[in-house]
Parts: sequence; C-alpha cells; structure tokens
Amino acid sequence: MIIDDTLYDVVVIGSGAAGATLAAELAQAGRRVLLLERGERLPLVDQNVGDVELFRRPRYHPEQPWFGSDGDPFNPQMVYALGGNTKIWAAVLERLREAEFEGVAMQDGRSPAWGLHYGDLAPWYDRAEALYRVHGQAGEDPTAPPRAAAYPYGPRPMEPVLEQLHADLSRQGLRPYHLPLSWSESSADPIGDAELFGVERALAAVTPAAVRSGAVVEALHVDPSGREVKGVEARIAGDRWLFQGHQVVLAAGAVNTAAILLRSAGERHPSGLANDSDQVGRNLMKPQLTALLQRASSPNSGRYSPALGLTEYYWGDKNVDYALGSIRNGGGVLQDLLFAESPPLLSLVSRLLPDPALEWLADRSITWWAMTAVLPDPENRVTVRGERIDVAYIPNNREAHDRLVYRWLDTIQKTEADPATTVVQRAPIYPRGEAPLSVMGLACGTCRMGSDPASSVVNLEGRCHGLENLWIADASVFPSCPAVGPGLTVIANALRIAARLEAELA
Repeated sequence: MIIDDTLYDVVVIGSGAAGATLAAELAQAGRRVLLLERGERLPLVDQNVGDVELFRRPRYHPEQPWFGSDGDPFNPQMVYALGGNTKIWAAVLERLREAEFEGVAMQDGRSPAWGLHYGDLAPWYDRAEALYRVHGQAGEDPTAPPRAAAYPYGPRPMEPVLEQLHADLSRQGLRPYHLPLSWSESSADPIGDAELFGVERALAAVTPAAVRSGAVVEALHVDPSGREVKGVEARIAGDRWLFQGHQVVLAAGAVNTAAILLRSAGERHPSGLANDSDQVGRNLMKPQLTALLQRASSPNSGRYSPALGLTEYYWGDKNVDYALGSIRNGGGVLQDLLFAESPPLLSLVSRLLPDPALEWLADRSITWWAMTAVLPDPENRVTVRGERIDVAYIPNNREAHDRLVYRWLDTIQKTEADPATTVVQRAPIYPRGEAPLSVMGLACGTCRMGSDPASSVVNLEGRCHGLENLWIADASVFPSCPAVGPGLTVIANALRIAARLEAELA
C-alpha cells in the first residue's frame, strides 16, 4: 500500500454537486483539501450531446453492474467523472418548498420532517444560485418558497414552440414558469455543472485543492477507539493508496456513499461505519418519472434544454388533498438524456428507427416529464456483497403518480382543443412510459439526517453519529424525497456543511 504522507485538512470523496462545491469553499478559505474522484475528465464531445448519435450507442453507464431486487444485473444511468452526475444533468435547479421540510401529506402516508426548516437553507440557496449562475424568474411558480431577492440572472430564452405553449397553457388558467437553469458563459459548454463551478474553483484557489481522479475509494479506516476516521483507502491504477485528513467528507452519491460505509465494517463497527442505527443503505428513494410525447404541429429543432415547468398539481387537485408532483418539458428529444436511455419501450423504438425517421420524430414532438415524490421505506435499500452492490427497490405512492400523469394528459388534450392553440395538435395516442430502475441520478435517502442516533446516520449538521470527523454532504442525507430535482438543495446543504467544517477547523 502506498501512503500519501500529506495530512490534509479535509479529504472529500466524490466531485459531484456536493463534493466539488464543498471542496471549493474550503480550498478558497485556505484549507488543504484533497478531492478524490473515481472517474476522469469527461471529454467535451461526450457532454451536451444533441444528435441522433445520442440514441445510437449506450452512454453514461458504468461497466460495473448493480443488481436489482430480482437478482438481475443492471447498469445504472450515471457517469463517473470530474463533476459527477452534473456532467449529464439538465441543470434545472429548484428550491424545495417550505412544507417539504416539515412533512407533506401523500397518498401512502406523510413524509417525515427534516429537522431543518426552509429558513435554515434559504441563505445557502441564495449563495448556491449565485455560484451556479442560475437563470430564472421569481414570482411565476405558484408553489415556490419565499426568496430574499430575484434570481441572479434573468430567465433563459425558450425555444419558440415552448414560448407559444407557455401562452397556450396560460389561457387554460395554468401558471407555467421558466425553469431555473444553471448556465455558464461558455458557448462551447453552456450548461453549468460541478466541474465548472466546483472543481475549477477549487483548483483556482489560493491554496489549490489536490485532485486525484481515477481513485476508487474502497474503505474508511478508524482509530482503535472507533470514533475517528484515520485513513481513506483507495485504488488508483491498480495500486492501493492510503490518504489521511483531519476531516473526511463522503459525497459519492446515495448508492456509493452507503456502499463505502457498509464496506468499511470492522471490529468496532461490525455492521458498517456509522451504522449503529442499522439505517445505512436503507430508505432509498427516487422520484417516479413518466415521459409523455406530444405531437407538434410543425417542426422544431429537437435540440434544446428544459425550459417550462408547471406545479398546478404539486399539492393535489380538485379531487384529492395529497401531493401529486410536478411537470416539466424534457428538452428536445435529441438532447434529452433521460428519454434516450429510458423508458425502455420508447427508447427501444427510437433506437430501431433509421436516422431520418428519428430526426422526423424528434422535430415533431414535445417531451414532458411527470415527477412524483415517494416515501422512505426501510426495505428499499442498498446492500453490498464484496464488490457487488444490490439495490432492492419497489416504488410507492404509485396511485398519486398515475393521477398526475392522467391529469396532465387531460390538460394537454384541453390545450390542443383550444382553437387558439397552433403549435401542438391532437393525436390518437400519447406514447408514454416510466423510467426504469437504472435511472438513479435523482436517488436520495440512504444515510438520512436526524437528531436521534437510533434512527438516523448523520446529525442535522451532517456529521455522522458516533464519529468525530466523518461527514456526509450528498443527497443520501435527505429524510424525504422532493418532487423537483434535488440538485440545488444538495449544493445549498454542501455550502452549509462547508461553513460548519470551516468553523470546526478554525
């Protein structure tokens, strides 16, 4: 084993939205930071793909499979790279609603309260939006929480077909809004991500962070008392390395963070590190997603980012008083990674079409995504057997999701029936399908935060119960699952934890 003889202030594992953001904050504060990432830099040609090539070869699936509840292997849709999964996200960055921190009535029960309140994260949301150059329009979304100021940047222009749909939906009494988007100043790579706004900031600090890519963290080792992490073991190019830091932060994502803790079992922690509560790996959540295709009346480019959101049914509808979820357009078919990889039936048909036919489908379609939150279930969990990762997962809250899908179908049909609507037209069918288990980019909840060590993994500061110097900063700490993307909340929480770490180091 090769021992790195540098004693870092902080070792950060994972360079996605949480890890890169936190590493940059601490490096810019003058701390000696080591950032470990199992992937490499993703070539620009593989980012922001907007062509039929997106459907022609599998992308963004690590070679090592995970295994589902049925024992069958699957390759998760994700990427190991500097910047983590933000290299392939849609860069839609929305705040959780105030009620989501307090607990929300859902079809199958009530979601748990976080222990934190919206006000605890509000200033960090402000800073996250500024760091990630979020473009949006305050006051449009009827469910959005209060904010201290406008977005740092005005909303991005919509594709003409979406601008017209915005007006068409408004005539139906709905309140569509510009999705808040992270957008860079680079014409070559315009979509904001954690490599640009995290890793690059960390490298540009007065005390630049050390970044080791291709570093697969195998285990964390504790001192004889079992209360302090003394070493981070990683495999790099076939060699085993040991790194040391005063503080260690896990930010490897909901599945891999749990897997690292479980693989770090030892004499003092026989069930896995930070797992005295038996909660590590449990309560895996990922929102239910259904894609729907709507027929456009005339061709569009088929290559554009998501831009239009609706939350009319976020808290329910006229018939039910439990939460249903959110709707957003999926971007152009040729630039929608989720659609290209899932749902299985739609993506399979798309792959079988010749290029001209696929182009024709893309530029005459509008993609919509319906998203519904799920409840934590301790039986939905991540476990490990050696290097193998098992993911047992059965979604709940399904009736609410079905209701959201049918409410949206009813809405778009009414919009099409309006004589003033010209950009979309009626169709005999609306092809749709649910995203499969392999879509894991929005997963959360496997190392839940809480005040009670008996029922949670980390405290409300993000520090692991029973361990003095181990923190978790990614979406695995979420006690509940939102019906919007978790990205902005992950970034805001990472900034909050970075401030607490800086105070600890001081």
